[in-house]
Amino acid sequence: MRRLDPDIFKAYDIRGIYGEQIDGDAAEQIARAFAHVLCGLAGKPVGDLRVGLGRDMRLSAPELASRYREGLLDAGVHVLDAGEVGSEMLYFLVGSRDLDGGLMCTASHNPKAYTGAKLVREGALALSGDAGIQDVRRAIEAGIPNRAGASGDRGTLQELDLYEEFQADVLGFIDPAAVQAAAGGLKLVVDGANGMAGPMVGPLLRRLGLEPVELYWRPDGNFPDHEPNPLLPENRRLIVDQVTAAGADLGIAWDGDADRCFFIDEQGAFVDGDFLTALLARSLLGKATAPGEAILYDVRASRAVPDSVTDAGGVPYVNRVGHAFFKTRMRAEGSLFGGEVSGHYYFRDFYCADSGTIPALLILELLASERRSLSALLAPYRERYFISGEINSEVSDQQAKIEQIADRYADAEQSRLDGISIDYPDWHFNVRPSNTEPLLRLCLESLISVEDMRRRRDEVLALIRS
Repeated sequence: MRRLDPDIFKAYDIRGIYGEQIDGDAAEQIARAFAHVLCGLAGKPVGDLRVGLGRDMRLSAPELASRYREGLLDAGVHVLDAGEVGSEMLYFLVGSRDLDGGLMCTASHNPKAYTGAKLVREGALALSGDAGIQDVRRAIEAGIPNRAGASGDRGTLQELDLYEEFQADVLGFIDPAAVQAAAGGLKLVVDGANGMAGPMVGPLLRRLGLEPVELYWRPDGNFPDHEPNPLLPENRRLIVDQVTAAGADLGIAWDGDADRCFFIDEQGAFVDGDFLTALLARSLLGKATAPGEAILYDVRASRAVPDSVTDAGGVPYVNRVGHAFFKTRMRAEGSLFGGEVSGHYYFRDFYCADSGTIPALLILELLASERRSLSALLAPYRERYFISGEINSEVSDQQAKIEQIADRYADAEQSRLDGISIDYPDWHFNVRPSNTEPLLRLCLESLISVEDMRRRRDEVLALIRS
């Protein structure tokens, strides 16, 4: 049995080039090792494990999902196979059925050549490099027998269609009648990036009475139009053009497995993830029945988030970047909602999992109920908080550079929760090391002006790159 490339075991998932780093044989090894790891996490024999399985639209997904399934069954696991779904539907399957874990065959937003797997334990809690994924690697390297069950019996298989149940559940986050009442006056452009948003979200939009302009709405693992990563400006150029040309009220773009969505306002401006987190937090806190609900945000975020949460009666908590850390902390705090700058949004009433469907529904409801444009809703943030966005710099020694930053800004309030955060009353920044590359990532904000933000940004970048 060939040794797997250790580089495929990432901080938050398993990911690599199809055929070169991950093939069918590798998929079976990963699945058997995952079953072994779940035994330890669940504290039960493998024959008692119930595990969900899903796959996205990539060309390699049918083959690899069948091999993941074979590995799980061969280990003795009872498999619930949802077929071709968005990643959040796999999380919903695990949470709603109280399963012991789940495996989603996907490479998310990566280009066509990639494949991979997202792994979760009970409660749709993500495995990470620190907690679970490296255990899978070590189990493979130690040698997992073809049949891990005590009796050697194969597991059982149940195939199911989850779409109707999932869609009914997520509609419960909004008042559908409010959107339906305004649907005639709402012009919407959607970009599915030839991923899973079309079949997952499309029926919901039609049910709400919307008739969006659909771009790349059919799943196609060839990605004939653009890569499924809306965070890159070149991949959202067409939706920006279509929003302005059509005079639309809103544009929404999803990544490949559709667990993240991104918004374009009616003026064609991209909506930053921290400002979107602030809007969503306000909306959810406005519906909350209990005071003082906890809201999570990540270390990179604008102060617009904690300010908005506090103003709306919530309690803000800053958190490490990464979905495994968010889901764990949300359970610990009982958080109503959590948002990351990267476009991951988590909901307590969705098993603390991230969703690309629920934020889209909530923003549509907000526009329908507020009767104001998205740019008007965002204006208080854009006029007060001036953010740099994330900027990468290649460095030879990440930790040494972080210590230089700490020394240079010794008079500031500092935190080492994730990288280093430097806080002054009217400006702040975070610098984090990349998990996979020799990079430092800077996010900076000024509360004075865009000119001050640029001056501060250039100052910090000069230090990082010196």
